[in-house]
Amino acid sequence: MFIKSMVVDGFKSYAQRTEIKGFDPLFNAITGLNGSGKSNILDAVCFLLGITNLTQVRAGNLQDLVYKCGQAGVSKATVSITFDNHDKKQSPLGYEQYEEITVTRQVVIGGRNKYLINGSNANNTRVQDLFHSVQLNVNNPHFLIMQGRITKVLNMKPPEILSLIEEAAGTRLYESKKEVVRKTIEKKDAKLREIESVLNEDITPTLTKLKDERSSYLEYQKIIRELEHLNKLYIAYEFVCAEEKKKKSGEQLNDMEKQKESLEDNIIEFEKTIKDLGEAIVELEHKRDEASGSAMEVCESNLKIKQKEFALCQSALDSKKESLKTEIKKKKQLSKNLEEDKKTLARCSSDLANVDKVLNVFKADQEIDQVEHSKAQNHLHAVTVGLLSNDDGSDASLTDQLIAAKDDISTAKTETLSAQNKLKHFKQELKEQQSHVKGGEDDYKKNQKTCESIHQNLIKLETEIKELDYAEGKDEKLASDRKVLMKEVETLRGKHDIMSSRYYLF
Repeated sequence: MFIKSMVVDGFKSYAQRTEIKGFDPLFNAITGLNGSGKSNILDAVCFLLGITNLTQVRAGNLQDLVYKCGQAGVSKATVSITFDNHDKKQSPLGYEQYEEITVTRQVVIGGRNKYLINGSNANNTRVQDLFHSVQLNVNNPHFLIMQGRITKVLNMKPPEILSLIEEAAGTRLYESKKEVVRKTIEKKDAKLREIESVLNEDITPTLTKLKDERSSYLEYQKIIRELEHLNKLYIAYEFVCAEEKKKKSGEQLNDMEKQKESLEDNIIEFEKTIKDLGEAIVELEHKRDEASGSAMEVCESNLKIKQKEFALCQSALDSKKESLKTEIKKKKQLSKNLEEDKKTLARCSSDLANVDKVLNVFKADQEIDQVEHSKAQNHLHAVTVGLLSNDDGSDASLTDQLIAAKDDISTAKTETLSAQNKLKHFKQELKEQQSHVKGGEDDYKKNQKTCESIHQNLIKLETEIKELDYAEGKDEKLASDRKVLMKEVETLRGKHDIMSSRYYLF
């Protein structure tokens, strides 16, 4: 490979584009007058080959190579050399397929310089490799031998001569690459040591900490699962308890219904008794209506008063019956107030006994009235014949009869007072029964609300159990599957630790 032609544009004294041809493959010489630009052609060749010591081309920096340093309107310097590449034995590596190789270097004032190989951009390293592969190293101290340095070459020491031979033989390229690779290896070793220190000081402790945290998290998950299992068991237990309460409530409800039926039977009996008493009173009134005389009128007035009192008692009894009917409708209240109902029944029995006593008193009064009626008939008979008689039918004066009538009036007053006292007593008992009935209503409402809340909780528990898809034996099966999976996890974890320790650096 040799120079076939070169083009210089804006380089040093060549302001215009200048093409130089006619290079010989073996020997070339440049002749001309002083100042004609002979040395600038050699400087252009060195510039293209990538010289780094710009003092050898008589420049302080790359901008000095531009024509008049860019002051004449030229802002860049370009050198392009075309190499003949017909001889494939001396062809650069990787360029054997090209007949010609054109290398261009350009420097711009205030910009960057660039290389072109066959019109394509290339970096500085690629261009140096191209020239090193054909034993061209412009930065070799002995590549360019200036005038006056011939004697120094002749007086070279063996290491310098060896360097010159290596450069001529082309092995210098590999030495430079070897040096670059050695520096790269040193950098990589330093980086590797830095990575090892980071692993030992930061990553390994962090990894240990993360393993501990992982074990703690697994333990936490285990506790959470056990807690969920216990919650399920607790819900199932509450469900079973609720079922038992439901059964007990049903049994209590049946008992209450039976008690209600018995109470209804008692009420019917009470109604029959009251009806009988009413019929007896009607009969007594009818008998008294048949009697005549002032004594009968007094008795009738007393009877009306007692009837009014009885009507009040009857209304109180009717209100009590209404309250009992309301209490009957409240079924669940009877479960808690059964004893009170028994007490109420006992009281009613005592009231019934009192009524029986009153009835007996009325019967005694009726017998007395019958006796008096007979006496009054005898008296009437005596009056009709013009005689006076006393209560026992014997003859008496009018004064004696008035005295007897006054005694009867006082007796009737005392009986009225006793009847009023009994009425007050009955009213008090009625108020007590009403207070008991009101308390029973409140208890029934509370029991009803409690039962409704229990029923709602029962429905909620049933839906939750259905959503959980709970089945007997499922927990034990899941626990056994969990043990098997935990064993597999431990086995895989051991394998992972072995593999990570074996291939730690990777």
